[in-house]
Amino acid sequence: MTQLTGQPTTDDDVVHLTVPADGGYLGVLRTATAGLAARLQFALDEIEDLRIAVDEACAMLLAIATRNAELECRFAVTDDALTVEVTVPTVRGATLPSESSFAWKVLTALTTSAAAKAADGRATISLLTRRASGY
Repeated sequence: MTQLTGQPTTDDDVVHLTVPADGGYLGVLRTATAGLAARLQFALDEIEDLRIAVDEACAMLLAIATRNAELECRFAVTDDALTVEVTVPTVRGATLPSESSFAWKVLTALTTSAAAKAADGRATISLLTRRASGY
């Protein structure tokens, strides 16, 4: 699948967070997502949709992560969009849910676009959400 691109970003517009690949730490990523989306003046429903999408993407990745792995999350901020890229090392033979799965339908319904890739023992899910016009 393809990598998502918004507008060009600078190093100042990128936030990296690394947490243990454990469901107990997903609240940190949801909170960071909400804070960055609020900074971009996303509407409350857009913020909540993005939080849910990040949670769903992380759940997909946790299911295939290696033992004692770390979940790496990269947030790229532009004037009107937030790109969230989450990645983990995966167990041998791991596969991401297909694009026809319910989980994938949730991601694409809650974001502007979503993409995933698995290669070289790592899986990544990228989510792009653009702020609704008029703000």
